[in-house]
Amino acid sequence: MELQREPSKASTDTLVHTMLWNEKVIEFNMKINYVLPQLFLCIITVLNYVQSDPDPLQDYCVAETRNTHNLFHNGQPCINPDLALASHFATSALSKSGATGNQFGFNVTLTNINNLPGLNTLGLVMARIDIAANGLIPPHSHPRASEVTILLKGSLLVGFVDTTNRLYTQQLRPGDSFVFPKGLIHFLYNIDPVNVALAVSGLSSQNPGAQISSMATFVSKPPIPDEILKKGFKINSQDVMRIRRNLGG
Repeated sequence: MELQREPSKASTDTLVHTMLWNEKVIEFNMKINYVLPQLFLCIITVLNYVQSDPDPLQDYCVAETRNTHNLFHNGQPCINPDLALASHFATSALSKSGATGNQFGFNVTLTNINNLPGLNTLGLVMARIDIAANGLIPPHSHPRASEVTILLKGSLLVGFVDTTNRLYTQQLRPGDSFVFPKGLIHFLYNIDPVNVALAVSGLSSQNPGAQISSMATFVSKPPIPDEILKKGFKINSQDVMRIRRNLGG
């Protein structure tokens, strides 16, 4: 008669560990199956907040610019579509050169809902850029828009810096284009010491915003404490005062 062996303690422990491990795997999978859909919904929700201007719900939405001073929201209310005219979709705002007699030697003329009401809700604006000889649009950013620029006249050195501090720069001649990604610091410099430069840009937001880095840092209101600027830029108090004075602060 054959005797049955009792399982060894090692075998029993291994079996117990395997069963416990399987239970943990099942529990983990259940948690993942529960969490992933919620995580996906969270990501979709966040993306909805950080995406570009929302798409229009009708063919167009000509801005109603009268009696709306107390309303604050994305875009402007629309007029009755039956009242829309061709003139709402045309403008000569970019036909005249802007004054470049400021400290940097540039002028930017933007289309907006006041000079081009048909832009409302379309998620874009156009800009005329005039830069004097050796003038500069200093390092700045557009927090709500990407920008594409085409040079019409003159010669420009343009560039942007990405989030790894890598510089991308290019010299433009008439007919050349350059793209500035959304939110990144960029500049446009007229390298010609004699002639003005003229460019046109398109930006991917009805209200792209513009923040010149040096002005935001040294001429903010109220001012950033000197100690912050001294440590952040490795400069002294005299440097802070001099830079603020030079920038008109």
